[in-house]
Amino acid sequence: MEMKSYLLDTFSYNDHANRLVLKKIGEMRDRSGAVRFFSHLINSQYKWMSRIIRDPKAPAMDWWEPVYVFADLEGKWSDSLGLWLAYIGERSEEQMFEEKGFVGFDGGEWTAPLKDIALQLNYHSIHHRAQIQSLIRAQGIEPDFVDYIGTVYRKLS
Repeated sequence: MEMKSYLLDTFSYNDHANRLVLKKIGEMRDRSGAVRFFSHLINSQYKWMSRIIRDPKAPAMDWWEPVYVFADLEGKWSDSLGLWLAYIGERSEEQMFEEKGFVGFDGGEWTAPLKDIALQLNYHSIHHRAQIQSLIRAQGIEPDFVDYIGTVYRKLS
């Protein structure tokens, strides 16, 4: 499998899993922690995109703020994800390996391959989704099965 396809598949898996988690957040009595983590995932996608397109506002963007209201999470998630799907979709396989410059946390110039930035967003999503799943379970709600294998396995008999 080519890297571009792998990245698009990985974003698709995370989209599926995060939307399942989002529905469970809607069942929670106290959503504050889960909403904060989910908002962080959205903000991370926005900030990384702003970084790689060299938006001058990128350094001032926060990883954790704003914290969105629950009713806005699905739309913001779709928007932030759509930016990445379009960006990757418009690029060649070779461009997945090109270095992308950005202003880092310290104001300095940094660089990383596009594929690694996209992988970071997806792996980061898995990390925080697990935290959200723990918050869901702590409120007595059974989380959905969101393991990757659940999206690809099939019963033979």
